[in-house]
Amino acid sequence: MRLNVNGERYDIDADPDMPLLWALRDLLDIKGPKFGCGVAACGACTVLLDGAPIRACSYPVGVVEGEVTTIEGIAQGGNLHRVQRAWIEHNVPQCGYCQAGQILAAVALLDEVPQPTDADIDMAMSNLCRCGTYPRIRAAIKTAAGMES
Repeated sequence: MRLNVNGERYDIDADPDMPLLWALRDLLDIKGPKFGCGVAACGACTVLLDGAPIRACSYPVGVVEGEVTTIEGIAQGGNLHRVQRAWIEHNVPQCGYCQAGQILAAVALLDEVPQPTDADIDMAMSNLCRCGTYPRIRAAIKTAAGMES
């Protein structure tokens, strides 16, 4: 089967029921998406599929159609994405384990709602952070909303 990931095309030999997360990590050596819970609850495995956030741990690779974007694919031309820059400015990560998924969820939110309210952020940011960096995540999203793309 063929996967389009971060602007590259890959032909892989995988069981169609294999979770996309394992295809990315084990077959394509893309390590940004992390395994957290395995039941699509925590969001550590979040990637974008045609710009929409999905939980790769429970999304079968055999049904993937479109462009998959991981944390490795959001920087353009060596420049960090505005959300990544805001994450750094607000020193969001502590342990960092969930942050690739958090950033991708924020990218999808800002693509959909360029000037999100607190309610928009609360609705879109369903990823869990064991370190509790939610206030910094909110602040970084608001900063990124005011940045040039």
